Amino acid sequence: MAVTDEAGWFNIPWDGWTDLDLVRAQLDGGADPNSGVRIFEKPLHVAAECGSPEVVAELATRVDDVDTEHQGRTALWVAVFEGRPDNARVLVSAGADPWRPMMGGWSPGRLSLASSTPDLFPIPSLEIGLSEAEAAAVTEARRLIAALGDFHYDGLSMACVADISAAEAAARLEATPADGIDVEWLYEGWWNVPEAELIVGITDVPGGCVITQPWGHTPSTPGVVKRVSSGTVCYSMYSNPKGGVSGRIFRNEAVEFWDSLGIHGISPDAPAEKVLATYLYRGQPLAFCCAGAGLRLVDARPIIGPPDIWRRLPERDYWI
Repeated sequence: MAVTDEAGWFNIPWDGWTDLDLVRAQLDGGADPNSGVRIFEKPLHVAAECGSPEVVAELATRVDDVDTEHQGRTALWVAVFEGRPDNARVLVSAGADPWRPMMGGWSPGRLSLASSTPDLFPIPSLEIGLSEAEAAAVTEARRLIAALGDFHYDGLSMACVADISAAEAAARLEATPADGIDVEWLYEGWWNVPEAELIVGITDVPGGCVITQPWGHTPSTPGVVKRVSSGTVCYSMYSNPKGGVSGRIFRNEAVEFWDSLGIHGISPDAPAEKVLATYLYRGQPLAFCCAGAGLRLVDARPIIGPPDIWRRLPERDYWI
């Protein structure tokens, strides 16, 4: 495939980073091996994330420094975070340092100890290993993700509330029993029911409760999350079929930011526990919300139903 350097790296599609001939042609055409890939800037970082080992190896021979950092992390760190041990091994062979300090104390090597390949790099010292709390977080993440399993959740929203019961959540929301509502019909034709956005399910779980709505965004709105978070914390999310996953975190009625579960959502100065949580729950927004609120679900029923109770919320503007 012929490539010109007219737009630098712009001509490489996201799935083109596995094509060695394509990448070589771009390099030979004058593309800068050290920068210029749209918002990601570093070609080696992008290849470490989504490229083939052959492309990573080629770029590693052309960059000025295989351990150069972008947004506080090296290409090797990116490979570990994205679960690409094949690319990580290539980078180490090219001279990348697994134990270079970065990202809140999570060097690529330390991060790999929390992965499914903890023996990816030889450990230079036992002191580098995971702390007891970190090891417990890894174990719980694996348990929780396995307990929830895989299911289709587009269109679903939920709020995970720590330390309060389903009855208390309903009281804080001034919710009443959903009498006269055919909930089974809502699953099939909620768009024909004017009250559908006001009907939520609430379930007691170890550590607190879960508020869900399989067909809408209401449990993730500020009006719900703020009310149930008084004196505690609430992690919420909505999986919009048209716009991906978004969410809110409220702590004692005050909003915090939504923690992105992708690599580009972690700032270089993020605390160590956030780096670990983002890594452990990447691509798992439901488990992330449960873990953030300290909920220890044993299966997916509180999320996918049937819930313990169905409740009708009062009519109000839930966006304020």
